Amino acid sequence: MNKIYSDARLATADIPHGATLMLGGFGLCGIPENCISALVDSGVRDLTCISNNAGVDDFGIGLLLQRRQVRKMISSYVGENAEFERQLLSGELEVELIPQGTLATRCLAAGYGMPAIYTPAGVGTEVAEGKEVRRFGAQDYLLEMAFQADFALVKAWKGDAHGNLIFRATSRNFNPLMAMGGKITIAEVEELLPAGALEPNQIHTPGIYVHRIFQGKDYEKRIEQRTVRQRGGVSDPS
Repeated sequence: MNKIYSDARLATADIPHGATLMLGGFGLCGIPENCISALVDSGVRDLTCISNNAGVDDFGIGLLLQRRQVRKMISSYVGENAEFERQLLSGELEVELIPQGTLATRCLAAGYGMPAIYTPAGVGTEVAEGKEVRRFGAQDYLLEMAFQADFALVKAWKGDAHGNLIFRATSRNFNPLMAMGGKITIAEVEELLPAGALEPNQIHTPGIYVHRIFQGKDYEKRIEQRTVRQRGGVSDPS
């Protein structure tokens, strides 16, 4: 099975209007930049995006929001995007906010083939409205369903022709979980190597979970919030 695609445009070409997508990354770290740009260019609309966050106004998922391509956001943190806030308050965008641990575990459940999980997070809050609550021992737990994503879009540091992936530093957060959970997983990598070139003990996501892979380009790797300190009255970015 040839999993290698030449670029993001071809790898994402069959993502239809109304698709549900998992998008890896944490803040702006480890996001599938090339795939997002390809979706912007394609004009696909009415997307449901499952992501840790909604990007910022002019980067990441924020680019899709700018062009009104997202119908629903399922996230755990959305505080850095003014356009997201505007669409939410105006009723243009459907939003489901989820505790971060629950978000990760629902991704994991999808990868493991589990239909649902029980978690104590959210019990007794708005998160629990309309959901089953069950008591185990002395504590109540909330039933949360595993995600059903048509596609998972992830970004890795290295990958090989079989789809095995290695993530670097902070990008090893939601990316491995989402790579497991999509019905079709598309991986963009900074370095694409021949099969067998990766050290097996270093692989984070086995290629069995990855259906398409391509070598990305022109990564901006933007910093979401730059913190500096004062040294002698002059800002020091070190």
